[in-house]
Amino acid sequence: MACCGNCFCCQCCCREGETRTPEELTILGEIRDEEDEILPRKDYESLDYDRCINEPYVEVLEGMDNRKAKKYEAVRWMMVFTIGVTVGLVGLFVDFFVRLFTKLKFTLVGDSVEKCSDKGCLPLSLLELLAFNMTFVFIASVLVLIEPVATGSGIPEIKSYLNGVKIPGIVRLRTFLCKAAGVLFSVAGGLFVGKEGPMIHSGAIVGAGLPQFQSITFKRIKFDFPYFRSDRDKRDFVSAGAAAGVAAAFGAPIGGTLFSLEEGSSFWNQALTWKVLFCSMSATFTLNFFRSGINFNKWGSFQLPGLLNFGEFKCPDGDKNCHLWTAVDLAFFVLMGVAGGLLGALFNCMNKCLAKYRIRHIHPKAKFIRVLESLLVTMVTTVVIFAASMLLGECRDLSSPTTHNTT
Repeated sequence: MACCGNCFCCQCCCREGETRTPEELTILGEIRDEEDEILPRKDYESLDYDRCINEPYVEVLEGMDNRKAKKYEAVRWMMVFTIGVTVGLVGLFVDFFVRLFTKLKFTLVGDSVEKCSDKGCLPLSLLELLAFNMTFVFIASVLVLIEPVATGSGIPEIKSYLNGVKIPGIVRLRTFLCKAAGVLFSVAGGLFVGKEGPMIHSGAIVGAGLPQFQSITFKRIKFDFPYFRSDRDKRDFVSAGAAAGVAAAFGAPIGGTLFSLEEGSSFWNQALTWKVLFCSMSATFTLNFFRSGINFNKWGSFQLPGLLNFGEFKCPDGDKNCHLWTAVDLAFFVLMGVAGGLLGALFNCMNKCLAKYRIRHIHPKAKFIRVLESLLVTMVTTVVIFAASMLLGECRDLSSPTTHNTT
């Protein structure tokens, strides 16, 4: 098309054609030849995780004295700790601004609902809520257009990286900025998305970029740091960053370590286990410390271990007849597991069909169509939530917090 150019506006408005990647053709079932099905994309790279044991490398190892080796290991532990603290601060940043924007939105909309309940102007309150949500989601959609790799949770891409496949731009600083800001505005915009998956991707980017002390996106960020320049070292720090992202999201350092060990990387060693666990503990500690202080003004209380918390189940003090669960409840647990498995299979089937439909009809079109799609989803979601809360909800007086109930 003659109108298409290199500018951002042209790329957003012009039609991209019907060409699809081999991955998309495989998903749609339109590839018949097995040789075509396994062809990788040309812009993907294969990372070198194997150590090349040759004579120069052996000479370097033999010439490295014990003091230099200990210094190298100490620097590695320091970098792992720095990655964990940074990931915790990233989670704090996202959580703080999500709460800020959500509080601002619901304060203004709540005041409007109270005024319009008697006057009968609730559609005006709905329009205000739509304006907030669609503005936030529009900003997130534009960020995805700037860096398409920042879309989704990023977990499959990080798994690919940890197993030796480098996707272009997957651990760039620009991807990190678009990812953090995008999930911030997506959650604040009322979409049914979470901060947990993107935290894993953000943590992996921090793990990949922080030990390098340089940036491809911003050329001026370049320091003379002679350590950790191999793909193998970078992979280990990405494993630590991904584990720190899980730990910061759920407040589970051991869970983050197990995620990186079992689900993420296929290359592991015993020494890396302790470093990854230390990194996850650092991320959880940092996020818990600052969130408890900011939200409760009790620094050091550690009441909020992660971004997602289902609460604490315990019996009231002094109630000896209270039991959290009995043997009879095991049958209900089994039924819940079966129902959850069936619903999960149904969800995966529906998600696969929807993904195929979007690849066929939405993805080949101009980019602004994708923005309109996200705005349409936001509008439908907002209208359903607002109507359900007005028609099906029940208003209750807010009870004043007591000493025993602080959440």
